[in-house]
Amino acid sequence: MQALTAAALALPGLTHSTAHAAQGEEFSFQYGHYQEGGGPQSNFRDTGNSIQVDSLQTTGSTRLFDRMKLLFNYAQDTWSGATPISTAPASAVQRQDTIVGASPFWDVPRLASFDPKQGRGSFLDPATGQTFTTDETVQVMAYASPEVRKQGDLSLGYEWDEAALNLGGGVSVERDYNSSFVNAGGRWDLNQKLTTLNLGLSYTDSDVHANRFPFEVVGSSAPNPATVQGHRQDVTTGLALTQVLDKDSLLEASLGFTHSTGYLSNPYKESLFFAALDAPDLLSPDPDTGLLSSLAVSKLDNRPRLRDQWSWNTRYIHYFTGLDASLHFDYRFYHDSWGINAHTFEATWGQSIGQGWTVTPMVRYYSQSAADFYSPYFVLDQTLSFDDYVNIVINGDTSILNFPSHYSSDYRLSGYGALSGGVTISKKFAKGVTLEAGFQYYTHQSGLKLGGGGTGNFQDFNYYLVNGAIRVDLDAASAGDSGHDAHAGHVGHAGSSAPAGVMFSHMMDRPGEFMVGYRYMYSHQAGDMMHGSNPAGDAEVVANGCGQRGCSFTPKAMNMHMHMLDLMYAPTNWLNLMLMPQFMDMNMTLRPLEGGVPNTEGGHQHGGTGGNVQHATGGVGDTGMYALVKLFGASGQHLHLGLGFTAPTGDVNVKMSGGNFFHYGMQLGSGTWDFRPSLTYTGQLDKWSWGGQISGIKRLEDQNDSGFAFGDVFQSTVWGSYRVFDWLSASVRGVYTSEGKVRGEFNGPHDQSGPMDFPANYGGQFWDIGFGLNASVTSGELKGNRLGVEWLQPVATDFNGYQVDRDGGLFATWSLAF
Repeated sequence: MQALTAAALALPGLTHSTAHAAQGEEFSFQYGHYQEGGGPQSNFRDTGNSIQVDSLQTTGSTRLFDRMKLLFNYAQDTWSGATPISTAPASAVQRQDTIVGASPFWDVPRLASFDPKQGRGSFLDPATGQTFTTDETVQVMAYASPEVRKQGDLSLGYEWDEAALNLGGGVSVERDYNSSFVNAGGRWDLNQKLTTLNLGLSYTDSDVHANRFPFEVVGSSAPNPATVQGHRQDVTTGLALTQVLDKDSLLEASLGFTHSTGYLSNPYKESLFFAALDAPDLLSPDPDTGLLSSLAVSKLDNRPRLRDQWSWNTRYIHYFTGLDASLHFDYRFYHDSWGINAHTFEATWGQSIGQGWTVTPMVRYYSQSAADFYSPYFVLDQTLSFDDYVNIVINGDTSILNFPSHYSSDYRLSGYGALSGGVTISKKFAKGVTLEAGFQYYTHQSGLKLGGGGTGNFQDFNYYLVNGAIRVDLDAASAGDSGHDAHAGHVGHAGSSAPAGVMFSHMMDRPGEFMVGYRYMYSHQAGDMMHGSNPAGDAEVVANGCGQRGCSFTPKAMNMHMHMLDLMYAPTNWLNLMLMPQFMDMNMTLRPLEGGVPNTEGGHQHGGTGGNVQHATGGVGDTGMYALVKLFGASGQHLHLGLGFTAPTGDVNVKMSGGNFFHYGMQLGSGTWDFRPSLTYTGQLDKWSWGGQISGIKRLEDQNDSGFAFGDVFQSTVWGSYRVFDWLSASVRGVYTSEGKVRGEFNGPHDQSGPMDFPANYGGQFWDIGFGLNASVTSGELKGNRLGVEWLQPVATDFNGYQVDRDGGLFATWSLAF
C-alpha cells in the first residue's frame, strides 16, 4: 500500500531498522486480502483493475539472553489479475476481446487516427459502423497469471539500560525481482527516558529479470524486448525523535532519506508517442472530422537512473483517561528528485469497550503531484514526412524521432488524491492471546488531488483490504501457567512427541488449556516421468499420457509449500477442539516433450526460458475444523478419535493469463466439503515412545464449483521414537498412502497439452519412510516451546496414469501450550 501512496516501487528492507526494547517472546500470524476494482467504464474499456493479492506474514521474537533478542519475519504474497500496461488516446487503440474482456491494445508502429495538434481522434465503432471523434484517454490492460513473492529476514537486538542496537538482514525472492538487504538501528534514551532518539540505516541490492507479456506489442516490425534485465541499489537512513509531553501525550518527529541508483523503471510499463505526419497525398485530413493522422510508437518505461527521496513525519498521540481511548494523528510530507511532492494526513482513534475488546477506526487522505517526466501519452515536437513514416514502419528505424530523455505513463507517478478509511477490531484473551480483524476501503481519484490539477479520471480505481491476525505474548502465556509441569506426563519432554509429519497426534488433558502452533509442509517432485511404478520415456508419454489427443508438455518439477496455523483448545480433559487455516504456494516447471504434438491451445506458450515453462499459484487453502475425543488413557497408553471437516475456502477457479484453468494439482483447495476421521494410539516407556494412526479423507460432494472432485485418501502410519537427551528425541516412521483419481473434469476452458491436465493422472499408492527430530525446551526463557522436523523419503510408488516421480517431503512444526 505504501508503494501506491508514495508512487514508488515496493522495496524490501527499504525502511530503516529501529531498535526496540527486548520485551520478550512474541508470535503473530497474519493474513490479508487486497482486491482492486473500479476504473471508468467506456466505449473503449469495460475491464477494470482487478489485481488481487493474498498475503501471509509470520513474525516472532524471543530472548536469547536477558538483554539480547532475536526477531524473525516471513512474508509471502501471491497476486494476479488485470493491471494497466500504459495509457493512450482512445482513438489510437483497438479492442482485443481475446486478451482481457474488451481491453484495448495497440499494434505499433502504426498509423493512428489521432491528431496530436488538436488532441482528438476518430474512431470507427464496429457495432454501429459509424465514425465519431473523441478526446477520451484509456488505460491499456494486461492480465497476469498468479505470481509469488517470498521474503525472510532476521534481526538481532541488544539492550543496555538506556540504549539499544539492532542488526538485521534478509532476502526477497520472486520470479522477476530478487533483493537482499541489511539494516542497522540504534536507540538512545535521554531525559530519564522521556526523550528517545532513534537512528536507522539500510542497504538494498536488487536485480530485475522480467519476461514481458508477448501480446503487449502485436505485429510490430521493431518490437520492444521480451526480456528486461537491470540492477538497482538503495540506501536509506532515518532519524526519529520521540518526546513524552505528559502522562497522556507523546510527540514524535522523524526525517528519512533514500538514495536509489540503477534500473528504477518498471519493465512492464510502456509509453505511447505520437508524431504528426506531413504527407497530404496519402494522409489528408479526414473529410468528416477534419482531423489529421499521426504515427504512434511504443517505448518501454524509461525513468532516471537516480532518485533521491526525503520524508518528514510528525505524530501526536494523546490518551483520554475518561474515555479509555487514544488519538493518533500523523502528517507526512514527501519530496523526491523526480518532482513528486506528497502530503499524507491520517487520524486513528483507539477505543477500548471493555472485556478486552478494542475498536480502532481510521481515516487517511493522500495527495501527490506528478513526476516531471510523467504523461498519459507523449506528443513529439516534430512533423514527419512520408519517407520518414515509411522508414520507421518498414525498417523500424526510430532514431529520427526526438524522444525525451525520460518518460513514463505509469499512473502511480501521476497527480492524484486518495481517501481511505477503515476499522480494526481486536479482542485480547487471557494468557496473552489477541485476535484481530480489519477492513479498509481506498479510493484513488484524480479529482481528489490537493489544489486540483489531477491527471484525469481514466486512472481512477478503488480497492479494499481485509485482514485477520492472531498475536501471542508468550511471556504473558508463561506467566499465567505455573502448573504446566503437571502436564509433562504426555507432552512434557521430547520423547513423547510424534514425528512432525503426523497430524492429530496428541491431546491436551487440562480443561482450559490452549495451544498455538505453526506447521510447514514441503513436497518436491522431479526427475523421470512414471507410469505406475516404471519410468516412461517421452514417446510413451506423448502417445498415452493425454488420451487420443497426444501430449505436448510434461512436468519437469513440482514444488508444494503449505503453511498452517494450529489453534487447539481443551474445554474438558477428554475433548480438544482445533482450527487449522492453511496458506498454499505451488510452482511447476514444464518442458516440451520430444516428438510432442504441436500445442495449438496457447495456454503454455508464455513465460519460461530455455524451452521450459513455469507456473505458480498461491493463496488461502482449505480450512480444517476438528474435534479430538479421548477413548482411553492410562499407564503411558493413549487412544483418541479425531473427527473433523475441511471447508472449501481454497480457490479452485485459478486460471492462467489466457483464461484457461490451471492444472488440477495447482488449484488451492479441494473445492468440496471433506470428512477427515482419524484414530491415533500412542505409548511411552522410559526413553522409548511409539504410536500408530489410521486416517482418511472422504469427499462429501461429487464435484466442486469447477466441475471436478479429488479422489478419496486413506493413510496408515506407525512410528517409534527414542529420547537421546532429555530435550531431544529421534524418530523413524513408516507410511502407506492410497489416493484415488480425480473425478469429473473442469467445466470451463482448460488445456489438455500434458499429463497434468487429465484426471486419470492423479493419485496412486505410496510407501514412505520418515526420519525425524523433536526438541522441547524444558527450562529457561524458552521453556515450553516445542520444535519438530521430519524428512519423508519415498520407498515405493505406484502412480495412477503418468506422473513425475516423487523426491521427498519435509515437515516442520512449532508449538506452545499454555
